[in-house]
Amino acid sequence: MTIKIPNSVLGAVSSVLGAYYYSHSTLNNLFMESGAPGSVPDGNCETKCNRWLQRCNDDPSIDALQVLGQVIQKFMELEPSNWDNKIGLGQERIRASLAKNQLAYHMNGLITLAGASPAARSLADFFKAGDFSSIETEFERAISHVERDPHAAITAACAIIEALCKTYIETHRLEMPSKQTVGPLWKVVQQHLGLNVDPTLEEDQRRILGGLASIVDGVGAYRTHIGSAHGRGLEPPKIVASEARLAVHASHTVVIFVMERWIGAR
Repeated sequence: MTIKIPNSVLGAVSSVLGAYYYSHSTLNNLFMESGAPGSVPDGNCETKCNRWLQRCNDDPSIDALQVLGQVIQKFMELEPSNWDNKIGLGQERIRASLAKNQLAYHMNGLITLAGASPAARSLADFFKAGDFSSIETEFERAISHVERDPHAAITAACAIIEALCKTYIETHRLEMPSKQTVGPLWKVVQQHLGLNVDPTLEEDQRRILGGLASIVDGVGAYRTHIGSAHGRGLEPPKIVASEARLAVHASHTVVIFVMERWIGAR
């Protein structure tokens, strides 16, 4: 049985986000990328937030708390500012409202019953630990979205590649690219991976790695144009499930290759 978002939390979140973002397009993108169902509700920013979250409660196919966590994640993980106290005050208001309803917010958009430990660690934790099983689970979760929401599946797959690259770069103390999108991140990782020392196979492997780079670029471009992370608009370009599934499986191939190369070198 899924837990619905309590009314007092609905009110607090809607008020805080509506006042902070104060932009219909930003809120539309935020809710759509978080998996909120249906078309954009009418009303001002606060009313829109409230109606969309209430719609999550009313839809039995939606995990309302999961959507809520993703909706508030960016705001809750902002650094409070001395010159703009709206952030800190808003975060405290949301946490207090959750606490009154025996709920708690955790990093990465996870909401649990108060006192419960988060069920999942971050992707960075999985990569640092060489936890292949958990990464497989993340890709399985992405695949599970392919039929219902291929845009979200592509966003999830691209996020896994980005997390892998960032963790790899930080762990090996490489220079982080100024533009931290998946393409530039992958270039740093690929250059550090190295190639087969046998000159007979070096060129062959270079071609395969070139193919992997194309996969990363393609998945990143997909996310930019149709994925949920950058706002898909009211009428996003159409993509069929088989195409999204290809993108997710291709991403999986890239990630597992890097992990095997990385973990095997330890």
